[in-house]
Amino acid sequence: MLTNQSIGYMDAPIPKGLNLKEEINRMRKEKNAVILAHYYQTGDIQDIADFVGDSLALAQQAAKTTADIIVFCGVHFMGETAKVLCPDKKVLVPDLNAGCSLADSCPATDFAEFVKQHPGHVVISYVNTTAAVKAVTDVVVTSTNARQIVESFPKDTKIIFGPDRNLGNYINGITGRKMVLWDGACHVHEQFSLEKILELKKQYPDAEVITHPECKQPVIQVSDFVGSTAALLKHTVKSDKKRFIVATESGVIHEMRKQSPDKEFIPAPPNDSTCACNECNFMRLNTMEKLYNCLKYELPEIFVDEQVQEKAIRPIKKMLEISERLGL
Repeated sequence: MLTNQSIGYMDAPIPKGLNLKEEINRMRKEKNAVILAHYYQTGDIQDIADFVGDSLALAQQAAKTTADIIVFCGVHFMGETAKVLCPDKKVLVPDLNAGCSLADSCPATDFAEFVKQHPGHVVISYVNTTAAVKAVTDVVVTSTNARQIVESFPKDTKIIFGPDRNLGNYINGITGRKMVLWDGACHVHEQFSLEKILELKKQYPDAEVITHPECKQPVIQVSDFVGSTAALLKHTVKSDKKRFIVATESGVIHEMRKQSPDKEFIPAPPNDSTCACNECNFMRLNTMEKLYNCLKYELPEIFVDEQVQEKAIRPIKKMLEISERLGL
């Protein structure tokens, strides 16, 4: 048997004919475990999760759970965030290899040096960062609450925003702020093709283009609605439109179709038509088989250095407190 130490997940044989859904449900109850899944997970994992949400909602759920074990079906930084919030709980992820291109674009040592080069600035970091980056941050944000948290500071506040330059540019544009931006980006949201979206718009003139603010500015400019993953989902439910071109990771379309079965959702195409670049290859590393073995063996487990945890929990809690105050 290969363990998580060698390849990042439990590569144990699964008996033929085993009903994975039934076994996962049985073990979840037996071990008092909660399964949290991001909207970008595959549909089968979303369907079996106790709670499905975006980064803010999942952090809120992790903070208040009474479970002994948190199984986080997302990417590594999400598991880290849960561990920082719940240091006494066991936090598991189906595959440690599920990283994040945006988090990877912001190494902690480089970001700490960047902060030193801009004294007197409030440091606002996107949740898509490592715990070590959060440890040198004043307040964490998600795409759901980023604008409101930025605007909670006086207009003359000097701010560093990292790591997503596209989200930072978007917030600067709608708030009139001049935040100093770290030069990072998400490989999925960077790849959407403006030309192909415009072609789809010609093909489906009644369709709304809905876009995540991690996308590049030209894509945002041709969009009918811009918002976080949760905001995009909520918009499709409330809108009287029947067709949407969705410029974010295509996993969320599973929930959009469940909530609005009478509507049509078209994934926005990437620049490279030979790849499924509108899917996060890290998110898709998690599978039902890995989830089953993760629960069975209670591995791989997320650990966060105690000193990092003590520093990182402050900006995360500050985010949760502001979000609660603002009703987010």
